[in-house]
Amino acid sequence: MNLTDKSIKNLEIKDKSYKIADGGGLYLLVNPNNSKYWRLKYRIANKEKTLSIGIYPQISLKEARIKREIAKKDLKNNIDPSGKKKLEKLQQLINLENSFESIARDWHQKQQDNWTDRHFNYVLRRLEADIFPFLGTRPINDIEPPELLAVLKKIENRGAIDIAKRAMQTTGQIFRYAIANGIAKRDITADLKGALQTRKKTHFNRLDEKELPEFLQKLENYHGDELTKLALKLLILTILRTGEIIGARWEEIDFDKKEWHIPIERMKARRKHIVPLTKQSIDIIKQIRKLHNNQIYLFPNVNNSNKTISNNTLLYAIYRLGYHSRTTTHGFRGLTSTILNENEFNRDHIELQLAHSEDDKVRASYNHAKYLEQRHKMMRWWSDYLENKGMEIE
Repeated sequence: MNLTDKSIKNLEIKDKSYKIADGGGLYLLVNPNNSKYWRLKYRIANKEKTLSIGIYPQISLKEARIKREIAKKDLKNNIDPSGKKKLEKLQQLINLENSFESIARDWHQKQQDNWTDRHFNYVLRRLEADIFPFLGTRPINDIEPPELLAVLKKIENRGAIDIAKRAMQTTGQIFRYAIANGIAKRDITADLKGALQTRKKTHFNRLDEKELPEFLQKLENYHGDELTKLALKLLILTILRTGEIIGARWEEIDFDKKEWHIPIERMKARRKHIVPLTKQSIDIIKQIRKLHNNQIYLFPNVNNSNKTISNNTLLYAIYRLGYHSRTTTHGFRGLTSTILNENEFNRDHIELQLAHSEDDKVRASYNHAKYLEQRHKMMRWWSDYLENKGMEIE
């Protein structure tokens, strides 16, 4: 007989499992616990076999019949429905292992030793928020350029132009990782060049050379925390980034060699960096030593000696000096670079002292000790220049 939904619902529960046929080899297996399983009995190569179709009511009567007809078509083409189902499950497992999210997480994990913790966590958060919800389950080799572009446009449409651009760069790195491992055939981001908006490049706000003496004078009259004042002076003297200054450790300072050796894990470019220490910068460091007895950090947090001052401490000090929107801590690096270039110091020496990576167009290959003698001389000139412009050291 042909089953109906009503007749299925009214089926008797027995002490033993039993079958109720629907026709064409399709039947329902009814168990004592009232669970019901669709099965299809068929023959292939003179052997009787059974195909599991699913559980009722998750698989409805209509769906079960559709699957029966598909199986019959396969049989006409000498395809074993059970073998086909096993291959489909295997393909699903392969697709899962080769999904964009699976490959991306594997790639991301391998970057841990090369990136700072902050950047490592940031990249994963962006993938989880912007990419995985749309492409995560897709086999990486099946993703097409228009599909990726649609996801990137979602980011761009909310005004996050820079994040969209970084998302495409990250995705490209993941595709190239998949290619290297024989999983993907090509990097589809190459087809999207020029497809995203570009933000007009702006430089960090910075002072002009003629404004520097006034700033240095105001810094001398700063009535805030003395340690913050010295941190700003050291930042300007050494042309380091804010994070490199506030994370400074006493173990990095070599007073005998008059050098500051910053390890790779603290540098943006993930390369060891040597900063020549001039008489003026050493005097500043000695003044810092007199202000506290923390044996780890030059600039410890007042409330927690195991932490440093925050990223915004120096920026807010600049604001209090009256330079909001006029300069930033990073702006002093640009100002220094301009002054050194205008005074005919070698561009490579300047770029190396700024610890710019090759991506920042350093012409020579990076070596933390390269041109060290010349950089010592250049930094002595810079310290003397600042002192002549009004920076007081003691």
